[in-house]
Amino acid sequence: MNDSFGVDAPVYVISVAAELAGMHPQTLRQYDRLGIVSPGRTSGRGRRYSMRDVQTLRVVQRLSQEEGINLAGIKRILELEHEVEQLREHVFHLANELEAARRAVARRARPPRPEGGPGVPGELVRRTRVTIFNTAEPTGDGPRGDSAQEGPERERTGDDEA
Repeated sequence: MNDSFGVDAPVYVISVAAELAGMHPQTLRQYDRLGIVSPGRTSGRGRRYSMRDVQTLRVVQRLSQEEGINLAGIKRILELEHEVEQLREHVFHLANELEAARRAVARRARPPRPEGGPGVPGELVRRTRVTIFNTAEPTGDGPRGDSAQEGPERERTGDDEA
């Protein structure tokens, strides 16, 4: 998906972002210096804020004005919220991997299918063809003066045990 105009797209100049957040542009510069909100930069080093940045600025303002939390505390809260989000994403991926592993184990634990039966839909069945060649020297005791073991190769076909 093209996210060029999504919530993370750095599109707002500092004056517009400040107005959207209900703050003074100088406050946004201070928050950038403190690392509370880190906007994108243009090639000329101008700040460009995304909608996510504006939403974060609103949270910072609420925590500061309504909750009385200082900027160091706000920065730590934002860091912890970011860490929690990353951990949730990691747990989500681990849960998916665990479920896939459980399904694989359950497939392997099924009783073997009857010989010649259709098996379980979607089950992977491997077949192997084995060709055995007799490489022994003729002994001269067969009906034509050669070994009974000698002759065309024999073929066996069977299912691999995984």
